Amino acid sequence: MSSSLALTLLPLFLVAPSTPVITPTVITQTFEEPADADDPAIWVNPRNAERSVVLGTLKEGGLAAFDLDGRTIGVYPAPAPPTPDAKPGRYNNVDVLGDLAFVSDRGRDRIRVFQVDERGAKDVTNPATKPVFSKTEEEVDEQHTVYGLAAGHISGKDVVVTSRRSETSIALLQVTKDNKKYDTKKLSTVDLPDTFTLPNGQKWTVCGEPGEGPQIEGMVIDEKTQTLYAAQEDVGIWRIPLRANGFGKPQLVDKVRTFGAPQKYNPDTEECEADGPNPGFGGQWLEADAEGLTIADDVLLASSQGDSRFVAYRKADMKPLKDFKIKDVEHSDGADIVTGRLNLLVVHDGERPNGTGFAFIRL
Repeated sequence: MSSSLALTLLPLFLVAPSTPVITPTVITQTFEEPADADDPAIWVNPRNAERSVVLGTLKEGGLAAFDLDGRTIGVYPAPAPPTPDAKPGRYNNVDVLGDLAFVSDRGRDRIRVFQVDERGAKDVTNPATKPVFSKTEEEVDEQHTVYGLAAGHISGKDVVVTSRRSETSIALLQVTKDNKKYDTKKLSTVDLPDTFTLPNGQKWTVCGEPGEGPQIEGMVIDEKTQTLYAAQEDVGIWRIPLRANGFGKPQLVDKVRTFGAPQKYNPDTEECEADGPNPGFGGQWLEADAEGLTIADDVLLASSQGDSRFVAYRKADMKPLKDFKIKDVEHSDGADIVTGRLNLLVVHDGERPNGTGFAFIRL
């Protein structure tokens, strides 16, 4: 664990008698509806790391860009609906690869591409880009669309991985360029399970609203090992080998605490509620939902959204190292970290008095 992250956090981990609390260096402005902060990504300026840019999705509010002091330097609106009855753009997740930022437009089922520099971001998406999962615009409006997203360089190719809202599908896309505009081409998909055989031999199906499966949102690509880590919200963290043309066999490497617990959907509250005692087949560290994932060298960080903690794992064997909280950060969805020329952790802050935002921790 010899990374900048480890050197900063390990002493705190060792001396803290309980879950340590880290104070953010800066926080961004608060965004109110219809803007709704969700997922951050960090672009490191290759010429001057102190002039790097943090991006954050705002759902129907579009995409925001911040300087390292948390000041907003630009907001880029999501697309308007193509017809009055259609869904508008809704930017869900973002990741950076080189000087490009890739954004999952959940509202329109497209991947948007932005060129990033110290002044902010510029949309360079091919205007003819097509839906990723939907075959028709009518299907787009059903909103089983692109959701989580991660970008990386695998076997010589720039790729994007995106999940599908309310489904268990993950798609691998190759980045393409034509006349200075960028698009993505779907190469392969993999479906994670929604039903599991428990140690007692019983079958357990993840509870959800009728017609909706246990979706995946938080994802990160480990380029060093060519591996995708994916957080299935009510299940746990998956490790999936990643090739330039497809996926290997998924392995569930940690589970949420309620894995295997009987639950029943309540149509009045529109929530899944306990329907019997927890048999104890789940993990010890993640309180559903399992959410944002990010990697710093040999450490994987995961957001335990249900109790507003973050868990640090040793990536090689997924041994939990320690958990921690970030002061005043609640129900965090996404996170991103970079170490080296710039040592920075950025997390989504999901519950402020008047809205949402992002918190920066300089390491």
